[in-house]
Amino acid sequence: MFTVKLVDVCRFCPHQPDESFFDRELFARSVVYLCEHSQRGALGLVINKPSEISLKDLFEKVELPLDRPDLAKAPVFYGGPMQTERGFVLHEATFADADKPELPVYSSTLAIPGGLEMTTSRDVLEAISTGAGPRKVLVSLGYSAWGEGQLESELGENSWLTVQADTRLIFDTPVTERYEQALQLLGLQAWMLSPDAGHA
Repeated sequence: MFTVKLVDVCRFCPHQPDESFFDRELFARSVVYLCEHSQRGALGLVINKPSEISLKDLFEKVELPLDRPDLAKAPVFYGGPMQTERGFVLHEATFADADKPELPVYSSTLAIPGGLEMTTSRDVLEAISTGAGPRKVLVSLGYSAWGEGQLESELGENSWLTVQADTRLIFDTPVTERYEQALQLLGLQAWMLSPDAGHA
């Protein structure tokens, strides 16, 4: 059984296939990076459900150039069902001043335990557009959220598995392999979670 402390430490939640889950299409075989978890609830971004929008398309829509050829074809992800018109940028930590690493560079940034940050303000897009800003980024529209005690309840029902995050899975692993790689961090394979496993 998982405890709240364990959920705080574990940042990935590869969702188990569950026919009774309220939104199978969105969360089936999803990997959610938990950005925040407290007594009030949890917030995360789905990192393996790309939308049909590329970063180049998104930057054109917000009227910014994109001087990062390495990001032009990268997908914008569907981060979850909440506030799907709002952008969330998951990125490596950036510092305004080496002497004051606690000062955020962007106007609306959440520091995440483990070294990543999530920014929701336009200034991070402006920095990326000029070739500055964080080098490793994942941009999503929308986020996933759980109310007070909801994630713990779903963990108790075995709707989710949790595992310590590895940033290579977010930024270096091909999107189509992220679910399987997250399961491998637990020593599992997808067929082991199938309700039909072992039946002829």
